[in-house]
Amino acid sequence: MSSSHPSTESQRKRNRFHFDRHNPGYRERFEAVTHEMHQRCPIAWTDTHDGHWVAAGNREVFELARCPHVSNDRDYKNERRGYLGITIPYSEPVIPLRNGILEMDDPEHRLFRAVLNPYLSPSAVRRWEPFIDEIVRACLDEKIESGQIDFVDDLANIVPAVLTLAMLGVPLRQWAVYNEPAHAAVYTPPDSPDRDRVQNLNMAMGMDLMANLHEIRETPRPGLIDALARMEIDGEKPEEIDLLGILGLLIGGGFDTTTALTAHSLEWLSQHPAERETLSRERDTLLNSATEEFLRYFTPAPGDGRTIAADCEVAGQQFKEGERLWLSWAMANRDATVFPSPDEVVLDRKANRHLSFGLGIHRCIGSNVARTVFKRMLAAVVDRMPDFHCDPDGAVHYETIGLIQGMRQLPATFTPGPRLGPGLNETIDELQRMVHEQRLAAPITAAP
Repeated sequence: MSSSHPSTESQRKRNRFHFDRHNPGYRERFEAVTHEMHQRCPIAWTDTHDGHWVAAGNREVFELARCPHVSNDRDYKNERRGYLGITIPYSEPVIPLRNGILEMDDPEHRLFRAVLNPYLSPSAVRRWEPFIDEIVRACLDEKIESGQIDFVDDLANIVPAVLTLAMLGVPLRQWAVYNEPAHAAVYTPPDSPDRDRVQNLNMAMGMDLMANLHEIRETPRPGLIDALARMEIDGEKPEEIDLLGILGLLIGGGFDTTTALTAHSLEWLSQHPAERETLSRERDTLLNSATEEFLRYFTPAPGDGRTIAADCEVAGQQFKEGERLWLSWAMANRDATVFPSPDEVVLDRKANRHLSFGLGIHRCIGSNVARTVFKRMLAAVVDRMPDFHCDPDGAVHYETIGLIQGMRQLPATFTPGPRLGPGLNETIDELQRMVHEQRLAAPITAAP
């Protein structure tokens, strides 16, 4: 890192802001903090968490996310520059590994991503729509006669979990083994007395993933695990610890973010029944734009960390190699210079170029899956539980939004209706047969 005179350093970091997204107060004051940063310091230095830059403005986030001198790398073997990946503050994981392709730079990142893309393309995801509809139907059928549901526990946790395992090639009945650790790892604070139990659940999940990887190597079956098991880089198999990191990223991205988006959107629609009726009535023209607006407004994954890889100047700010940077997708999505009335949900918002899936080469690889699952869950709820009312006293939001802006509980009541088919367990067994017989988890290029 280049040395600088103290007064020069003070001038370079003159835009200072006390920013701590892990503090519960940040969730409560998100709009106020965002407005202040946009007006005063769209790029600011904060001394929290060992000191790092925070980019809040849309233009600033856009330029930094695409800058070639900004790195995602986590040097988990301490072989290169010692960069710490996308997590601020950095915490040593139980197993030293990377968060999959999100903590790889090109060309390594590009090689792994190319293997995953055929399973996550729009055409590949469309093939899963009947599967998604059936698991949504079964979840709603479990509760439809009672007039009561928890939209998190009974729907939004289950559907993405079962689909993600199907796409991976993991037996669907295992969804419960993966479900709790995938969510609890995000919402459990580091100092929680429950942390050890959650870490043990994550270890069990990791062991099951590795068992599936070894089993699929011996007896191949279609899915993302099979793609990773068969891939080679320069004639060599990737290290298993890297494959485990990628699989963990696919699970984290597939489970918690879609759950968070769905829960918040249903809560908002409960609070705005007139808009809910409009969305239901005009869904053919409104569902796509409403989906993008809910993504912008709620931004399930609020941001990512980076490391400055070379001295550079971006958006008028000088950076030094080795400095840490937080890119706030959530605050960039509330920039009034890009989004008129940014703190309002506008279901038919036009030209909605939100950053909720990230930007640049690391843009979310699962965005097609997330959009499809969300739309089909939302449409089914509006159809079958049109007068649902979420209980504000029973709703439990994540205490902090440092990692995911999520919800743990969202109980609701509605006018009971009739079941349309078999229950959840029977449906999961039938879907397992569907996956096998139709080879749903094969890459789209391998489809007949």
